[in-house]
Amino acid sequence: MTIQLNRRAMMAALGATGLAAAAPAFAAPKTATGRKPLFKRINKPLGVQLYALGEAAQKDLGGTLKRLAAIGYTDFELPGLYGRSPKDLRADADAAGVRYGSIHMGLPQRLPPGSLTLMSSPQEIADALGTLGIRKAVLPMPLLPDDFKMPTSGNVREALVAAVDAGGLDMWKRMGGLLNERALALRPYGIDLGYHNHNMEFRPQGGTTGWNVLLGELDPKLVFLELDLGWAAAGGLDPAAEILRLKGRIKMVHLKDIKASTKINYALGQDPAEVGQGMLNWHKILPACVESGVENFYVEQEAPFTRDRFDSMKISYDYLAKFVA
Repeated sequence: MTIQLNRRAMMAALGATGLAAAAPAFAAPKTATGRKPLFKRINKPLGVQLYALGEAAQKDLGGTLKRLAAIGYTDFELPGLYGRSPKDLRADADAAGVRYGSIHMGLPQRLPPGSLTLMSSPQEIADALGTLGIRKAVLPMPLLPDDFKMPTSGNVREALVAAVDAGGLDMWKRMGGLLNERALALRPYGIDLGYHNHNMEFRPQGGTTGWNVLLGELDPKLVFLELDLGWAAAGGLDPAAEILRLKGRIKMVHLKDIKASTKINYALGQDPAEVGQGMLNWHKILPACVESGVENFYVEQEAPFTRDRFDSMKISYDYLAKFVA
C-alpha cells in the first residue's frame, strides 16, 4: 500500500535543491532571419505549469492567469484544484481568455475524504475535468509508503528520495500497473492519463532503472508520458534522444532549463534557469518534440528564482516565441 504526496506541497517543502558541479553547456540557437518561429509554424500554444508561480497562483489565480496571458501564454496546466471548485477555477480561466489543457492529480490507495484524486470514481473525475475543459490528467510523483510523513525538520529532500528508493524496482512496476488500471477506467469518459517524471526514475538499480521498469509496465495505448526536460537532463538523459526514442508516447513536455553547474544526480537536485538561459540544447530538443508528436508545451521552473517569477516566465516565453529551427 502506498500514498501519493501532493507534488506542489512536496516541492515547496524542498525549497532550493540545486547542486553545483561542472557540466558542458550548449549554445542557444541563433534566430534565422526570415524564417517563421517554430511555435507559429506548428500552430501550438505556449503554456505554463502553474506550480511555477507558487503562492501567486494559490492566492490570486485569476490575476495570475491574466498576467501570464498578457505575456502571451494561453494554455495552462493545473498543479491541483487549489482547494477550490472546478467551476470557480474555470471562471478564472474564462475571464482571462485562456484554457486549461491538463491537471496533475495524486494516486493514493487510501482516498482522503472529500478530495479529488486519481482514485476518485471515474464519473467524479470526469465531471470535475469536464467543468474545467480538461481531457488530460497526469500523475506527477512516484508512490510513497503508507507510513511516510513529511519531516518537520531535517532534510526533506533526502527523506523523500529515501522513501522512493526503499520501494525498489517493485514500486515502479506496481505503479505502472495502477496507472494502467486507472487509465482504462477513465478512457470511456474521454480522459487520457499520463505520468510526469523527476530524476529519481533514472537511478541505476540492478542493471536497469525505475524509468525503464515503468516504461515496460505501462501500456503505451493507455498511458502517455509528460517528459520533464529539466529533470531528465539532471538525471543524466539526453532529452532530445529520449523524446525520439519514445516517439509517440510523449504527449506533453515541461519546458525547463538548468544551469551547467547542475550535477547529474537522482535526488531532486538541479540548478534552475529560464528556458534558453541554461545548458539544454533546444535546437535539438524542440525539433525532436515536433517530430515525435508532442501536443502540449508547458514552461516550468523550479525554485530558487533569481528574479520575480513572472519576469522569469517572460524570459522563457520571449525565447520560445522567437525560436526558429
